[in-house]
Amino acid sequence: MKLWIAASIVSAVSAFSRHPLRSTPSSLAGPSPLALLPPKQQSTSSFDAFYPFENTKTVLRANKEVEDGSAGVRQLLGVRGASQESDIWKIRLQLTKPVTWIPLLWGVMCGAAASGNYHWIWNPFDPNDRNVLLGLEDTLKAMTAMLLAGPFLTGYTQTINDWYDREIDAINEPNRPIPSGAISEGEVIAQIWVLLLGGLALSYGLDVWCGHDFPINLALAVFGSFISYIYSAPPLKLKQNGWAGNYALGASYISLPWWCGQAVFGSLDRPVFWILPILYSIAGLGIAIVNDFKSIEGDRAMGLNSLPVAFGVDGAKWICAASVTLTQLGVAAYLYTIDEPTYALVLLGLLLPQIYFQATLLLPDPINNDVKYQASSQPFLIFGILATCLCLGHHDFGP
Repeated sequence: MKLWIAASIVSAVSAFSRHPLRSTPSSLAGPSPLALLPPKQQSTSSFDAFYPFENTKTVLRANKEVEDGSAGVRQLLGVRGASQESDIWKIRLQLTKPVTWIPLLWGVMCGAAASGNYHWIWNPFDPNDRNVLLGLEDTLKAMTAMLLAGPFLTGYTQTINDWYDREIDAINEPNRPIPSGAISEGEVIAQIWVLLLGGLALSYGLDVWCGHDFPINLALAVFGSFISYIYSAPPLKLKQNGWAGNYALGASYISLPWWCGQAVFGSLDRPVFWILPILYSIAGLGIAIVNDFKSIEGDRAMGLNSLPVAFGVDGAKWICAASVTLTQLGVAAYLYTIDEPTYALVLLGLLLPQIYFQATLLLPDPINNDVKYQASSQPFLIFGILATCLCLGHHDFGP
């Protein structure tokens, strides 16, 4: 499992940095969610979730992908440049955007680490620590929590986002399943309800399995589903507001899966178990800001109040850097105060490369260096979250 964790980090960074919940407007013909591309770019260019150092894709490259078959893989993963499909189940999978599940799965694993109560079938760090039956049960619980966070609730989020973006997608990406008519509106609505109700049922089943007196996982699932709805749906449509939309995105990727994983294997009975994920969600807000720099002209023209529009490029880049850096400094300081200096130093060591990439990539030119900055910096943030969770799981908080 540890090998799988390490292998997933690169994919998690890529998926998170692409800001998957947004549509990519290429026209000012009508109202639109927060843009990822300048308004005059052609709709044939798009972000590519698997190529973190390349932020656009030409028509020639898209055609080449269709010829070599990679567009079919993209279709299954739900990323841009996908081929059109007629198989209804492949279309349903595309709507859930499987590539966006990965950061949520990572968050669940970090929460399990924070609980300090995850049992391995065989502990590679302690050969004497073997409990096959308990380890197998915990493995099944972890897989169930990942199924909840990924395919069900993230799938619900992505499907409902595509539903409310169907009109702008009809202009910018007419090949997508909903505007192209590859799937009927009734089938989309049915998928939204199946994923939502299935996720809620699964979350309650986890609570029963874990013996919770209060259905904490169900409560988290209800709250997360509500946030997903108001993120995409009018009249609130949080993604049209820089502060609210970016923080909702950060919380969805960091706090909610962390709490879910920790609740499955432990408890959330101390304020710190709530506060630290919320703090890390502020860092997630900073990461989300990076995706707004290139769309500043289009956002301003459409009246969208992204942070680069509200504060200008110079103001927003410092908000981005400060939110990421100060959050981790605060967490490191807290770990030091609870007599965990080793973990605090590890966190500081992981922060230094991030500050370096801020100084050399983000602050000098956030518009042209946005993708390269995220691909360079985010692995250290992700490892920092894991280090923090391991510290919480290791620390003795007393009775």
